[in-house]
Amino acid sequence: MKLLSKALVAALFATAAMPAIAQDTAAVPQGAPVVTSECGDDFATWKQNLANEARTTGVGEKGLSALANAGLDPKVLERDRAQGVFAQTFTQFSERMISDYRLKHGAANLQKYGQYFTIAEQDYGVPGPVIAAFWALETDFGAVQGKFNSLNALVTLAHDCRRPDLFRPQVIPLLTLIDRNVLPADVQGAWAGEIGQTQILPSDYLARGVDGDGDGIVDLRNTPADVILTTGKKIQSRGWKRGEPWIEEVRVPAEMAWEETGRTNKQPLARWAAMGVTMRDGTPIKDNGLKAGIVLPMGRKGPAFLTYDNYDVYLEWNQSATYTLTAAHLAARLAGQPAFDRGNPDAGLTGDAMKALQQKLHDKGYDVGGIDGILGTNTREAIRQEQMRLKLPVDGWPTDELLANL
Repeated sequence: MKLLSKALVAALFATAAMPAIAQDTAAVPQGAPVVTSECGDDFATWKQNLANEARTTGVGEKGLSALANAGLDPKVLERDRAQGVFAQTFTQFSERMISDYRLKHGAANLQKYGQYFTIAEQDYGVPGPVIAAFWALETDFGAVQGKFNSLNALVTLAHDCRRPDLFRPQVIPLLTLIDRNVLPADVQGAWAGEIGQTQILPSDYLARGVDGDGDGIVDLRNTPADVILTTGKKIQSRGWKRGEPWIEEVRVPAEMAWEETGRTNKQPLARWAAMGVTMRDGTPIKDNGLKAGIVLPMGRKGPAFLTYDNYDVYLEWNQSATYTLTAAHLAARLAGQPAFDRGNPDAGLTGDAMKALQQKLHDKGYDVGGIDGILGTNTREAIRQEQMRLKLPVDGWPTDELLANL
């Protein structure tokens, strides 16, 4: 399942550390400027301009032929518009996604491919459970990689005007991979163009693919060694800090300075301890010298997590707060932590009530990211601002009380 937006890679055509993709792409030759098509233009004209641009970057006839045969896929647009799964609460989503199957097979794969997880941590500083959690959530360890034609999917989303800046930079890297015989022209993957067992975008495949088993081929669809090391390298590239934690579950007191919570409001652990925050089992927080925010995904009466700088890297993978916290918690589970304490949260808003709240926030001038019924990052921040104004506990959780006050 692929999700909202992904962080793009700045250097799309960096030399990759793998034999099958190691050659550098050609520099853009001097001469007449390339015409870049605007989203929504006549499709044939748009595609021809894209082909001209691809040619200048060194894409050869095989890649250009694949582009010539690419077409629009209306089913991709349907999936792009329908991501209602993120209207679920953190508890609903995580308890569904962190299944016994994923926990069992995650532990088994950490042992089975232990040598590659060890190399990934040595080379990139990323622990095995972090990689394994993404592997589980994205494709159930390679079992469900998607059946969408990847080139058609990216062409469709790049031509569409909803998020072209996200998908347009991925088309030429995919054409390059096809042109170099790394991927077939009809390669299949997720509806948003990601490929392989951890759903890697073409730019990451091209720039960060690793030949983990040394067979001279980087195969992210069929070779676990390549999947594990490439995923570790990708995570490192987003800013992962070696040897540091990502999340820790904690217990918060009944009353505290709620306005100081939130992922971005990082404080020294001593500050949280002084407010009465403890570890989940009630023992004192051990000061590790780092700063962390406190995330309350279900409000102040639900589960609570310390979130460190490494947790921010999860949002570079996927910008859904519900997905990222689920992925981070699954990694903690695979590292030996218990399931989170659900607490006793207040009833939240869903469906039409949630949309009504978003509309009121929008009318007040907040950017809530769309009236979609999803409690995303922008909506949470708007809720916190209004809670502060109304002198309500500032925990970012939408309730009937807040809606009535607005």
